[in-house]
Amino acid sequence: MEDYSQEDWGNHSQDLHGYPTDQELDEIPVTKRTLKIKQESSEEAQKRDIMQNIVQILESVQLKWELFQSWTDFSRLHLSNKLAIFGIGYNTRWKEDIRYHYAEISSQVPLGKRLREYFNSEKPEGRIIMTRVQKMNWKNVYYKFLEITISEARCLELHMEIDWIPIAHSKPTGGNVVQYLLPGGIPKSPGLYAIGYEECIERPLSPHMERRSLDPGKEGGVDLETLSAQASLQVEIEPTRITYCYLGIAEVRTLQQCLFLHFQANTKTFSKDWVGINGFLSQNCIVDPGVSPKSIYIKFVEVERDFLSAGSLVECLEKAIGYPLKFNN
Repeated sequence: MEDYSQEDWGNHSQDLHGYPTDQELDEIPVTKRTLKIKQESSEEAQKRDIMQNIVQILESVQLKWELFQSWTDFSRLHLSNKLAIFGIGYNTRWKEDIRYHYAEISSQVPLGKRLREYFNSEKPEGRIIMTRVQKMNWKNVYYKFLEITISEARCLELHMEIDWIPIAHSKPTGGNVVQYLLPGGIPKSPGLYAIGYEECIERPLSPHMERRSLDPGKEGGVDLETLSAQASLQVEIEPTRITYCYLGIAEVRTLQQCLFLHFQANTKTFSKDWVGINGFLSQNCIVDPGVSPKSIYIKFVEVERDFLSAGSLVECLEKAIGYPLKFNN
């Protein structure tokens, strides 16, 4: 254990006065405490999901770990202008397998600068790594990175940071065809956009629950309140899953023009380049009585035209989501 002087212990005990006492905690309403815990856990879960997604990308391209040799390794500027996805790993004297300490998409700051921060003992990020090496928590420190273009960085931003926008549709008027109603505010600028559809995931009740719910008159029957609680719980367990099916590059046309051509184009005016996604969207507009069309979603991000031609954007998104896009050749 570390030695503390009497004065240090006194200062340490005073620091503890900043924490709420049991009495103060009792005065905080339970609902507020619960809400705060839920908010914090939600934020942490979101950060964890993003990091797992980044790790998945790094693992999918099978990069080799580079051994970090010294704290001055990154004083050189050979990485200064690169944007990249990077990971920092470590092993121990007990296990040689390299594990991830951190992973990040360096899209706003060049890779060299970010790595120097993580391997600089004067920075908070570097202090953590140096301390764990000095205390023999870790044996060696490693890093790996995948260079990306600005357009690929925006593509990953589109996937990880931008929410889906649902596309409304009109009701059939005398026939079996509905029309999509695009939202306002779509930029008249170049960029990237994605189209997706909602997958209906139905999770049937177990036979035991079905038997109880279908025969409420018998002993042990489930009342409506219990069934309602079970239904809401099921919604939380099975969130809506939106499947990507198309990534578009609005380079010649604007984002607004591209999306309009997808959702409003007449089937007779299709070009060969557009028939896949347009055919899917048009077919989805033809509905049988009592059957609703698939729920369609879009998302988009503005990107300067000069950057859009650089990088393998479709492959970048496919690596990030883990499956191929249905309507991109």
